[in-house]
Amino acid sequence: MLARLPLALIFVSAGILHFLRPGMYEAIMPDQLPAHRELVYASGVAEIAGGIAVLPQKSARWGGWFLIATLVAVFPANVNMAVNPERFGKIPEALLWVRLPLQALLMAWVWAVAIRRR
Repeated sequence: MLARLPLALIFVSAGILHFLRPGMYEAIMPDQLPAHRELVYASGVAEIAGGIAVLPQKSARWGGWFLIATLVAVFPANVNMAVNPERFGKIPEALLWVRLPLQALLMAWVWAVAIRRR
């Protein structure tokens, strides 16, 4: 469980931020998606649920797969940021592109500590 604790804290914290600062998350969503606020809340719930689920050994594997699915689901928002840097003027464009491979690193971390590790 100790190896999964930092992972859980990051995802639970990120999920809580969806409720504390929903406008920030709505701003990065692709325009084509409907119901931005609802999707922000849904992704926040998913991150919190997945973060909690990776803690107990019994649910860690399921929670890990759930977090990977969540990361895949939110990836279009990160792509949207990278291809529309003018909307996010305060963030250097290079950082917007660096976020994309970071998603893969997060997935690898989830895999290593919640799914593969037994």
